[in-house]
Amino acid sequence: MIRVTDSIAIGESELSETFVRASGPGGQNVNKVSSAVQLRFDVRGSPSLPNDVAVRLMRLAGQRLTKDGVIVILAQRHRTQERNRADARERLLDLIRTAAVRPVPRRATKPTKASKKRRIEGKKRRSKIKSLRTGRPSFD
Repeated sequence: MIRVTDSIAIGESELSETFVRASGPGGQNVNKVSSAVQLRFDVRGSPSLPNDVAVRLMRLAGQRLTKDGVIVILAQRHRTQERNRADARERLLDLIRTAAVRPVPRRATKPTKASKKRRIEGKKRRSKIKSLRTGRPSFD
């Protein structure tokens, strides 16, 4: 079990990793070794995630989310497979931690008397400037 937050833990079996050839650093080694990691996590089919967290996670994932509700994270920043694997897992956990935070609902407030007064004063000032403009210039 991978502990994400105090209330959320993900099983190792829910993560699927495939190793592919990286296009990043590594010199000639990059042509021979599959050091990049493609981490897949099925958000829709995960029993570990509460429904509200899963919905927020799918919204946060953006282009990393497939049509089937699977998040795909490609990690190829490092030269070694182990570091790329750790990087991919950490990026997924950060994404889940971000989705686990419940957004604070916005409370509508009324504008203050002073702000209303400032707005009206600004409108009057602008109106005065525009009213002083004439249609045609006078040649005296």
